[in-house]
Amino acid sequence: MTTESPSFRWVKSSYSTQNGGSCVEWAPEHASATGVVPVRDSKLSDGPVLMVSHSAFTGLVTLARNTDM
Repeated sequence: MTTESPSFRWVKSSYSTQNGGSCVEWAPEHASATGVVPVRDSKLSDGPVLMVSHSAFTGLVTLARNTDM
């Protein structure tokens, strides 16, 4: 995890809600170029960024899809 705020193009997860709940963003271009997926809380755009492998990110997405909200 890093506390620097990289200048990636962030995309909000389709699982995030418009009223401020479960807001997660990721940077797909960086992930495609490097194999490392940056993930952050969209409500804390200057906050920490979690850098995970493609397989770890796939696991997070699978977990989100299989979790009742």
